[in-house]
Amino acid sequence: MRQKSSAAYSSNGSGKRPPGRPRSEEARLAILRSTLKILEKRGFPGFTIEDVADHAAVGKATVYRWWPNKAALIADAFAGSTTRQLRFPDTGSVYTDMSRQMRQLVKVFRSPQGRIVSAILGAGQSDKDLIAAFRDRFLWPRRREAYRTLRRAIIRGELRKDTDLDLLLDSLYGPIYMRFLIQHDRLTPDFTDRLCALVLGGARPRKKQSAAPRSKKLVA
Repeated sequence: MRQKSSAAYSSNGSGKRPPGRPRSEEARLAILRSTLKILEKRGFPGFTIEDVADHAAVGKATVYRWWPNKAALIADAFAGSTTRQLRFPDTGSVYTDMSRQMRQLVKVFRSPQGRIVSAILGAGQSDKDLIAAFRDRFLWPRRREAYRTLRRAIIRGELRKDTDLDLLLDSLYGPIYMRFLIQHDRLTPDFTDRLCALVLGGARPRKKQSAAPRSKKLVA
């Protein structure tokens, strides 16, 4: 594929690039889009860097300029495609913040993107690079956002100060991943709402028991 000369970028031959994204950024985005399309169509076993480069109309060297291997590329492509959907809101209510984000995660899992997650998690059991890339590029950025959400709730007095944040998050999201992978029951918004209420309810501050009122002595 021949590259255009610098003069071709303007009508007067000045060599100035027209306004818009730089070509390198356009190539990077094309690679990410191609990655998602190939994954949705073929899954992880049929995925190759060569196919991505061909589909995005770039050279393999261009792909490797940004990603060291296909595991990092796949994880970045999926993470980038879901970042906006999976942000945590800040409504002033921990229940609303968590339940809305969990609903969005379920929506992703039930969409064509869910097949990508399934392929990553399945192949990741025998591919340490892939599961590590998924953790580093998708799971941990979301987890750090969740920590901030829960810490705000502690400051507001919605959760106990001694709440184990990791245990709480595992308790919230573990059942979602279980239903997604095992498929023993449906993933629904109602399920996430009930799950959120149950788990967060167990982390609420304990009510202090008021002392029993003293009995007044009768005066004769």
